[in-house]
Amino acid sequence: MRHGAAEPPRQLYRIGELSRLSGVSPRTIDYYTGLGLLSAAKRSDGNYRLYNDETLDRIKRIEQLKAQKYSLEEIKEMFTALNRVSPSEQVNRKIADLSTHLSLLEREVKELEPVLEQLKPGQAKRLFKTITPQTAAVIEALLLLLNKGNFM
Repeated sequence: MRHGAAEPPRQLYRIGELSRLSGVSPRTIDYYTGLGLLSAAKRSDGNYRLYNDETLDRIKRIEQLKAQKYSLEEIKEMFTALNRVSPSEQVNRKIADLSTHLSLLEREVKELEPVLEQLKPGQAKRLFKTITPQTAAVIEALLLLLNKGNFM
């Protein structure tokens, strides 16, 4: 018997449950599994694939990246790059995550730029009044980073 705190039992889901929780069809989950984007945590006694919370998070991440116009191949490459990071290099993994998020934000800022330029002064003023100070600071920091180009 091991001493210390026991790990909480992990929740495992069959494909139908995972589909319901993630909002994607079982067929899509099968497709993602076939592409190597997902993998079952284990098999049940009845040989059903069982998925864990990490898989649920991964599906949500895939859907976010797809919504931001990344192809499934690009998403697979991102996941492969992240999986190469060993557990002892969590800082590197976080930096890779932040880099991915920054790329996504940069893409979104570039998409918004032509729209913002077409706003009339009164519209722009009303828009910027709705932005919280924290959001404004993040936008300002992103604009500084984007204007500097490569910062890493």
